Formats: sequence, C-alpha cells, structure tokens
Amino acid sequence: MEQINIGMIGGGTVGSGVFRALEKNSALMTARLGVKLKVAKVAVRAFDEPRPYKIPVATMTTDWTTVVNDPKIQVVIELMGGTGLAKTVVLAALKLGKPVITANKALISKCGPELFAAAAKNNTNLYYEASVAGGIPIIKTIREALVGNRFTQIYGIVNGTCNYILTRMKNERAEFAEILGDAQKLGYAEAEPSLDVDGYDAMHKTHILASLAHGFWVDEKKILVEGIRSISQTDIQFAEKLGYTIKQLGIVKAAGAGKSEKVQISVYPALIPQQHVLANVNDVFNAVFVRGDIVGDTLYYGRGAGKDATASAVLGDIADAATDLVNGTPRRVPAFVDYGRRASVMPASESVSQFYIRLGVQDKPGVLARVAAIFRDNKISIASVVQPESAVARPSVPLIIMTHACKEASLQKALKQIARLSDVKAKPVLLRVEHFE
Repeated sequence: MEQINIGMIGGGTVGSGVFRALEKNSALMTARLGVKLKVAKVAVRAFDEPRPYKIPVATMTTDWTTVVNDPKIQVVIELMGGTGLAKTVVLAALKLGKPVITANKALISKCGPELFAAAAKNNTNLYYEASVAGGIPIIKTIREALVGNRFTQIYGIVNGTCNYILTRMKNERAEFAEILGDAQKLGYAEAEPSLDVDGYDAMHKTHILASLAHGFWVDEKKILVEGIRSISQTDIQFAEKLGYTIKQLGIVKAAGAGKSEKVQISVYPALIPQQHVLANVNDVFNAVFVRGDIVGDTLYYGRGAGKDATASAVLGDIADAATDLVNGTPRRVPAFVDYGRRASVMPASESVSQFYIRLGVQDKPGVLARVAAIFRDNKISIASVVQPESAVARPSVPLIIMTHACKEASLQKALKQIARLSDVKAKPVLLRVEHFE
C-alpha cells in the first residue's frame, strides 16, 4: 500500500491538534482511502513551546526549509498563521510541485490569486477547507456538492467570539465590555480582540466564500465591515421586543443575473427574525445558510474554531490531497476557478434594507417631529417608533426607529443630518434588518 509522507509547518495548538487527530484516526483513514498517511516532520518555533498534545521530539525541527525541501515529503501543511512567513512557506512548497494544505484564512483572503496561480503553474494544488468555519465543510459544499447551483444568498455566522458575546448579552442582560472580559478569560477572545469583534476575521471568511460562490476574486477593500462594539443592552432588548435577535453575519447576496450581476458582500451585526434558524445558533457555534437556485435553502452547522474542529477539516484536505496524488490527478478540483463572469461588488451605498436606528435624544416636545421631517425629506418611510417612558429626568433617552426598506445612501445621508440636531446627544446607532427573502 502506498504511503504519503506529510510535513507540517506549525506545531502549536492547531498543529498539535492535527498531529494527534491523524495519530488517532490514521488507521481509519487508511482503511477508507487505501493509502497510508504519516507525519514525517513538524517545524516548530521551539521544542518546548506549550502545546495541548505532545509531538515526538524526533519528529520536530526548528528549520521549516528542511521540511519543505525534503524530497520524501509529498504534502505540506501550513498551520503557523500570519501572512508573512506563511506566504513564503506556501509559495516555496508550491514551486516544488508539492500540494499544500492551509487553515490560514487571512493568507487566502489577502494573497489567494498569487497562491492559486503558483499552484496552477507548478501543476499542484492548494487545499484550504479549514480556513472557513472550522469543522463545517462549507468550501467543499460550494465547490463540489452544489456545483450545479447559482448562489443567490449566503449568510454566515462565522465568528464564534462575536456569536458567544451576543448570545451571553441576550441571555444575561449584560453589556458588551463585561462579556468580552469573560470571553478573554475563557480563551474565546484574544487579549487584543479587534480582529474578531471589529469584523475582520469574519470578513476574511466571507471574502473567500463570496469569491468561490460567484467565480471572481473579490477585492476585500470593497467589502463593508462593521463590528459589534456599538451593540448595547438597549439594542438587544428592543430587538427582542420587536421580534428579532441580533447576530453578526457575513452576507453574500446576488443582485441581478447574468454576466453583469452585482453582489452585495458585507459583514455586520443585523436584526434577524427570531423564528429563523440562524437566530438559534448560539455560543461559539458557526452556521452557514446557503440558498441555491436549484437546491433551495440549506444550512451547515458546527464548531467554527478550535484545535479539533480545525483538525477535522485539515484531515479532509489530507484525504483529498493523498487521493489526488496516488491517482495522478493533482488538480482534480482546482483551488479556485475564475469562470469569466463580469460580476462586481455592489457599493454599500446602493444596497437596500430595512433599518433599526437608535438615537439618544433630549426628552422634550418636538424632537420626534424634527427627526421624522428629515426622514421624510430623504424619502424614507418610518415603520415604527418606540420611546420608552422614564420616571426620572435624564440628559438623553433612547429613541428607537424602524424604517421600511430604503437605499443605504439615503439612510446615511439622513443620519448625518439627524446627528447635527442639537437635541441628539449621541452618535446614532444603525443596524440593518435581514429577512432572508
């Protein structure tokens, strides 16, 4: 039976998780694939760095080049993270004609076209299932299982940190800062959490899904990205009263058809109906809702991060890489296919949505009338207004407004005018409402 020798770059939390998972289930994979799998070398920063699972010292090295350049190593797995040295490692392996497996979403998002071109030029492949939504096989689903569909909508809860924080804010009536602190203590959020809570981690994943689904590599600078720092307990509770739950979403929506369609690609917290299945995806779990023109609505749910979920996705890629190698088909499913569509990213200003707006205003007569007049002048229809009563005089009180569907550009123009009113005491908070229609 043929054996595939694997070299790994990165032996920390994820790397040791992959090593342990392959050790645990290699016999099972061999029985299923008819190919033996062996991790021959692992490049690490230091032999004694902390890791959840042991890697034999004899297998480790601190020189990644000895792994990539070893002629006996047939598959290279990059699990070091970052976009600097990781890019160098991946390109070096691809130039040697070796298939590469990576879990590096930032690297794929930022450098995808260059890496794909290198794989094609050297008649090898790049596998990156673990870069999006952890253990959920969403990339394989979009590229293979649903290849006969046009994707009209993709909505993803793809950042476990944000989902954990919003879930606890809803369940415990606590504010963002308090829950973020707990998430950091529990290891669900980094000490510097901006990549997660400001939406950039979700942007990398949404960027990859959008590009795969619509056949052109998206410019990530054109993706609207908003985080969850501005969400308050007031928003959580009013959304609930109005029949909604707030979730951070990665959104890919097609507008129009044919070769010249526009695609809305965004990451932001949104109000979604409480009865929708995504409203009940809680804690650190991820889910991706995909609507195809043939298959209809489908949902993919599971753990989106962590050593075990990521390891599961990497093992799936190892299986594909090994099977492709032994059958002499190194590019059975290419890393990315640009299939000639003249699609483009819709500017955020052109998107149409229903909106939730929270204003902090002085509690005195005439304020609502002035706000309503600005909406009227910008041709924005108000669906409902809520201003809670207060027995105690306060410098400002919340004013909650739900609009009917309108263009984002009109809404943003109106909010700038409203923010200049002397009776408005805080920056308006804007949340979009998604109905999945």
